[in-house]
Amino acid sequence: MKLRIKGNSLRYRVGRSELAKFVDSGRIEDTIYFASEQESRLVYAMEHRPDIRSVTLLYRSPEIAIALPTEAVTRWAESNEVGIYAAIDLGFRGQLELLIEKDFACLDLSDADNIDTFPNPNLGTVC
Repeated sequence: MKLRIKGNSLRYRVGRSELAKFVDSGRIEDTIYFASEQESRLVYAMEHRPDIRSVTLLYRSPEIAIALPTEAVTRWAESNEVGIYAAIDLGFRGQLELLIEKDFACLDLSDADNIDTFPNPNLGTVC
């Protein structure tokens, strides 16, 4: 799973096997360490639950998790939809944009860089 943070947005990109695991298990996560100490980490995760109706952000230091309705995840995984998108109201701080997307193969990278990605829908098109 890839995490991109830019301004007030979080973008998660998941590969094919990660999406399959996510659908089956209900949760995937990864961790980045910033130093050798255990507490110098950030855990980023996605989970889905049948009891929620909208995309939610769960922040429990040192973890950020995006919680999604199971129905939306199932529909997304079984379709050609690129992603699930939501905005979380932060009050006077604006909005936090959440983007959860399938990780597509890059057209200009080697096969090794495209392992476990989804086929790029633009493959074979002329720019």
